[in-house]
Amino acid sequence: MALSSQVLPPQIALSEVPPTAVVGADVVAIPVLRDEDGIALGPGAAELLDEIDLDVFALLEHCGSTGQAGQIVEHVILSSDGLTNSSLTCVLFVGVGAATPADLRCAGARLARRTKGKQTLATSVAALTDDAGLRALVEGLVLGSFGFHRRSQGPKETPVVRVVLAGIADPEARQQALARALAVAGAGWMARTLALVPSNEKNPGWMVERSREIAESAGLKIKVWDEKALAKQGFGGLIGVGQASGTPPRLIRLDYTPAGADRNTAHVVLVGKGITFDTGGLSIKPADGMMTMKRDMTGGGVVMAVMGALAEVDCPVKVTGLVACAENAVGANAMRPGDVLSHFGGRTSEVTNTDAEGRLVLADALAYAVSELAPTVIVDIATLTGAMKVALGQGTGGIFANDDALAELIRIAGAAAGEPLWRMPLVQDYEERLDSKVADADNASAGPGAIIAALFLQQFTGSVPWAHLDIASVGDSPVDSNEWTEGATGFGARALLHWLELADPLAGVAT
Repeated sequence: MALSSQVLPPQIALSEVPPTAVVGADVVAIPVLRDEDGIALGPGAAELLDEIDLDVFALLEHCGSTGQAGQIVEHVILSSDGLTNSSLTCVLFVGVGAATPADLRCAGARLARRTKGKQTLATSVAALTDDAGLRALVEGLVLGSFGFHRRSQGPKETPVVRVVLAGIADPEARQQALARALAVAGAGWMARTLALVPSNEKNPGWMVERSREIAESAGLKIKVWDEKALAKQGFGGLIGVGQASGTPPRLIRLDYTPAGADRNTAHVVLVGKGITFDTGGLSIKPADGMMTMKRDMTGGGVVMAVMGALAEVDCPVKVTGLVACAENAVGANAMRPGDVLSHFGGRTSEVTNTDAEGRLVLADALAYAVSELAPTVIVDIATLTGAMKVALGQGTGGIFANDDALAELIRIAGAAAGEPLWRMPLVQDYEERLDSKVADADNASAGPGAIIAALFLQQFTGSVPWAHLDIASVGDSPVDSNEWTEGATGFGARALLHWLELADPLAGVAT
């Protein structure tokens, strides 16, 4: 089943005219900055005050505005007589703080929420800032507009249809920044959408169909392993996890090659966990614990969304995306505690907890990547362990890595993208806890859960520089907050794209 009709993100364009001159705009937004001396109005204010009689500072003082990022004060236009734009119905004064990218991302998201249902928003906020700030603003505008529904009568709310970033001195010179911002924000939007599709629609075969659509749209090569091919080639983790489901497992491979690539071009492999629903298997989860498990394929969805946007951000390296898809179901043929699975390449795992299934499917994909793809670097991403949420709360993702430069590159990219990552330790002293009496490793050893899981995965990465993003902490947002909307976050898509668009994404990595 294809994705049903959903709300669309706003169309965003650049213009050199002031926001009050954007014909058809029903909402104009003027920035309010905060500095040592109090607050100040940003670009577009002078043109606005030439047209309307308003004591802005008295209004802002009355409403308690401090210029804090995202703080909005509204002034309703009672009559449009004499205005350049006769469609104008209200003016928003939006705080942008110190106009850092984080401030502008917040301001964009708050504007997006405040203008839902409107036709056109014209704002001069982007005129304050450089390309990094413009990109952050656009990410906020797009992702703050996000919505998902399955209502028979359509969505409760719709995003503003059109946003004009007005007062830009040289719009043509900033088109590339806008295009990249839209690509990155669009990947975040797609990752969220994929994660929110209910699991009575979404299964491994459904993930394959979405991947085919992405491959066709983005000019990627695609290869898919069905359950027979997986069994024949020894992908025992995927087969074991998916064997109880009525919809068998799949492994998806997507390949991107930049223009001008040759045999010396670096090759990044991204691996995503694609568990389309996780009951916990026979080690079953409590009912409350299953409520968000339709999004246990967030890592896989992130990889799919990133692969679809690589050309748009001009990624300079070859990238292969592997999405290991299975449904962890309960049934007569379910994987049992005590079973031993043989992964791609032959390494074995004793299953002591069937709810530690993500690492089993990732292990197959990692082993395949090392053996068959000659990767320069491997990065995997997964909603893997509840322990990560205990450690970091719901605002920060975890990153483990065996290479300091790789960890720092991705961490910095995450900070720039508004997706913060905290480096976690690969404590070698805990490796002995992986020991099994009957297999190469135990899949759910006692100890610090997130670290144990990372150490388990590391055994399948050989000597390749590798990073593991455990996003179980940030896979869901409990509330609407800045660009995050309540529910699945698609966390990781922006961080990975901010990294992979660098001129040298592997600078300093020990390759």
